[in-house]
Amino acid sequence: MTAETWIVLLFHAVLAPATALHALLFKRDSRAAFGWVAVCLLFPLAGPVLYVLFGLNRARGRAQRLGLNLAVFGTERGGPLHHQSERPNAPSSKTPPHHLSPDAERQAHAADPGHPLRQAGQALSRHPLVTDNVVETFVGGQATFEAMLSAIDAAEHQVLIATYIFDRDETGKAFVQAIERAVARGVAVCIIIDGVGRFYSMPPITRALRQAGATVGLFLPPSLLPPSLSINMRSHHKIFIVDGEFAMTGGINISHRHRIDDPNNTTPTNDLHFRLIGPAVTQLRQEFERLWAMASAYAHPLPPACTPRSVEANLGHPVQARVITDGPDEDLDRLTMLFIAALSQARHSVRIMTPYFLPPRELVSAIQGAAIRGIDVVLVLPSDNNLPFVHWATQNMLWELLFRGVRVFYQPPPFHHGKVLVIDQAYAVIGSANWDVRSLRLNFELQVEVYGDAFAEEMHALVETAAQAGRAVTLDDVDGRGFVTRLRDSICWLFSPYL
Repeated sequence: MTAETWIVLLFHAVLAPATALHALLFKRDSRAAFGWVAVCLLFPLAGPVLYVLFGLNRARGRAQRLGLNLAVFGTERGGPLHHQSERPNAPSSKTPPHHLSPDAERQAHAADPGHPLRQAGQALSRHPLVTDNVVETFVGGQATFEAMLSAIDAAEHQVLIATYIFDRDETGKAFVQAIERAVARGVAVCIIIDGVGRFYSMPPITRALRQAGATVGLFLPPSLLPPSLSINMRSHHKIFIVDGEFAMTGGINISHRHRIDDPNNTTPTNDLHFRLIGPAVTQLRQEFERLWAMASAYAHPLPPACTPRSVEANLGHPVQARVITDGPDEDLDRLTMLFIAALSQARHSVRIMTPYFLPPRELVSAIQGAAIRGIDVVLVLPSDNNLPFVHWATQNMLWELLFRGVRVFYQPPPFHHGKVLVIDQAYAVIGSANWDVRSLRLNFELQVEVYGDAFAEEMHALVETAAQAGRAVTLDDVDGRGFVTRLRDSICWLFSPYL
């Protein structure tokens, strides 16, 4: 053997056991641990390098190096999730009995602070459930961007934006111009863009934003010196706050692809976004501060928070809301546990809309459990997916749900990126998270729980409309796939934890 071969084998003899031992000690899933141990040991040099790039969780260590305390992260490692005064009350005995009508049951649910679902949200979130909020729905980028740009032009004090993608296209340039006008009026503009998401558009728009006067921070950007090349642990948050007047969140990135009304848009992507007015805005501001503490612009102080706007009677039907986050830090698995808790409490109906559906096994079991209890479970997915390999992997596991009575629909193009969970037309979860391992274990995500019949009924109707406009998927459809198609789908499904 050549000298180069001996050097490779020597490095592998040192790195392979070290990385395999790390995977064995720190991976929480036995299958993931076994897979990474095999990769580290069986692939000379490439295995350890792949583990360092994709297998390590750097978020917790980054947070500790920054010295972030309970005030920023909501919990210390190994410490209590809440202060004693914030811990949920003892379970109430007022859980609605099964013999009530659905309408009466929803009313009883809304009046019961000790309902198990409320208890779950309180245990999993650093934020309390707050009343007197208004939530307004925006469908598509046209209405969403018009509302955002108008708000920037009307801003008097500050604009805060956190997004995964901020494209350097027609829409992105319109935001740059609005930001430049706002800065000229003395408005402070602070923007967080994900360190990997910024490369969706080349060259990145960060320089133009800084030239416009905005303070721009990159969330865990990859770099060679010092080495930081993680593709995972991305910030998928979407937060938009103006003067404390209102906040917006949901699934829409700042990208022209969301303008589905433009006939020249070659990659039309429909989506949902939401405007919130009320005390929930403060919670979104706190989550923005939390991201800022991990962004590259952390040394630049944020402007003082503005007082949230009070909800006036004519603004809409007030709801209760609570922000809940998930991520590969102390928040790990919170959304999975919240979704499981919500599915376990369903009495009549479950509506799920998501663009990517490759959930962990425990969540699949919870959906099946709801269906076999007689709950009407509907899952709506896009028929035209921008990630075909995810669509193929999903096709390989849909039979498990169809076999148990879950109704599945493919909604027609354009590709729909919206995500929402609705339980019993009384409770909804909206935000950035998809129902896949990347969102539920690898990314930083932000969701909002909403308790309110009017809003939940609106979301239920939205999912129903999408299902009725789409095509029902049957067990015969899945079983009738040809051999080549089944083989392709199975191979993609095999890699579903990494998609």
